Amino acid sequence: MEVCVETIAGLQAAAEGGADRIELCAALSVGGLTPPGSLIRAAAAAPLPVHLLARPRAGGFQYDGAEQALIADDVRAAAEAGLAGVVIGASTPQRTLDAPVLARLIEHARALGDARGERMAVTLHRAFDLVPDPRDALELAITLGFDRILTSGGMPRAIEGVATLAALHAQAAGRITILAGSGINSETAPAILAAGIGELHASCRTVRRGADDTPERRFGFVTADSGETDADRVAELARLIHFLA
Repeated sequence: MEVCVETIAGLQAAAEGGADRIELCAALSVGGLTPPGSLIRAAAAAPLPVHLLARPRAGGFQYDGAEQALIADDVRAAAEAGLAGVVIGASTPQRTLDAPVLARLIEHARALGDARGERMAVTLHRAFDLVPDPRDALELAITLGFDRILTSGGMPRAIEGVATLAALHAQAAGRITILAGSGINSETAPAILAAGIGELHASCRTVRRGADDTPERRFGFVTADSGETDADRVAELARLIHFLA
């Protein structure tokens, strides 16, 4: 059970609730971006493995040379902080996986891990969900050396893509891990686990409607709806997963 978090409080809630792994992000409202260095360094003290999302901006996943350099630097920051892994992705204009860019980034992560004497795990993020042919993309991800693929089965929510998730899991045949994410909660998790998926990715957030008349809201410092990782939701999902697994 991997929980994506974007704050110090989220780190604490994920650990307290019984998550097995953390994906460290910022801006979950747009699918997650690279978090600040201060949070990366703080996450190194978490009592469970932390994987850093290296995504320099919102939008698509086509990156020019300058943006690729940013991702490479984020991977370095994760390694220097002692995090367990990174989450990356890159696409061509046709939304296929950008194999040359990804190969360089994976080689970079492996070299950094070797330098510190610990292997860095590398996850392919949901750029995978935009590819025209998931079966071909799965084989390419294996060839490139990814450890896992975070995917909703090519649909906005994993429960809608459960048939594709099951097919990808069967095709992977133990060569790569399928990590199901997007809309994972205690209602959707049983069907996804029943499809054979062994790893789930969730936010476990409680969303609260903020008052419109506060200074913070009027000045635009907060959105109308704000969310935070909820330790009770983490614990509820963790109990369910471990019961059904």
